[in-house]
Amino acid sequence: MKAVINKKVVSLDSVDLDKNLLEYLREELDLIGAKNGCGIGVCGACTVLIDNEPKRSCILKVKDIIGKEVLTIEGMANPDGTLHPLQQAFVDAGAIQCGFCTPGMVLSAHAFLLKNPHPTRAEARQAIKGNLCRCTGYQQIIDAILTAAEHYR
Repeated sequence: MKAVINKKVVSLDSVDLDKNLLEYLREELDLIGAKNGCGIGVCGACTVLIDNEPKRSCILKVKDIIGKEVLTIEGMANPDGTLHPLQQAFVDAGAIQCGFCTPGMVLSAHAFLLKNPHPTRAEARQAIKGNLCRCTGYQQIIDAILTAAEHYR
């Protein structure tokens, strides 16, 4: 059983299949960008992309990714280690404060922009409605998404 995680094929051990996906990513693969905010799939801090769709890893099992492609925030950076343009847009727009929600926000925005590279402000706001932030307010986050949209066109 295999999955692709951040563009690398990963063999999934049968003893891990019933483990919580968030815990597996963090504890077994040392991919700590996804955070455990609520543990019930509400806050979006644990968001990863599975086949380019945002999913809450805190409510999934490892068996849910068999044969699928998973992208975590660690997989967003360019091969040379520089930030993806969306990540850079978040930095430039001041859309990062404590950083707890940022990985989930970035991944939700990335999935959205892959489908809609010409978003309106209202569409961008709708795209991240499942991701909660307590620090920045959402204005800078929406600004970052709209700025980064140019890269997706």
